[in-house]
Amino acid sequence: MSQTYTYRMIDPISDRELALKYRRDSFDVSFSDPDGMGDPQGYFIWIEMNNLLNPWSFVIMEEEGKPIGQIELELLDYGGRKIGYVDLFYLIPEYRGKRIGVEQIKYAENFFKRYGLTEYHLRVSPTNTPALKFYKKHGFEFMMEEHLNHVVWRLRKYIK
Repeated sequence: MSQTYTYRMIDPISDRELALKYRRDSFDVSFSDPDGMGDPQGYFIWIEMNNLLNPWSFVIMEEEGKPIGQIELELLDYGGRKIGYVDLFYLIPEYRGKRIGVEQIKYAENFFKRYGLTEYHLRVSPTNTPALKFYKKHGFEFMMEEHLNHVVWRLRKYIK
């Protein structure tokens, strides 16, 4: 039986603690640095701006009304062209490794297709072996190593 997941736009007020918890956990898993996400106030201004410019770009993923994950998507200029960018694919620990990430990829690709995009990128910690394995299995290719606050790998996927 196929599970149906629902999505709702992140509300910077009512979802504040949940979104912060998910974002911090993602930094902890990726970089062992839960505080690496930066200023929480700026984070919520960024969420609100993106959901105003591109509705449904920052969402909470739910199963039967229970929050289980978060997706953050942007439309960016890169190398003189428009691309999609995944800032965050996040699932709570008990939902990881159960192919639910495939649903997040589908959500992102459908979102980007609505804007006519054929390519999207994301960054991943080179030490996050489960994520790297998952992304490779689902068609992402390595582009380059980048040095931000942490070393990350930029991956790319073309949308069919």
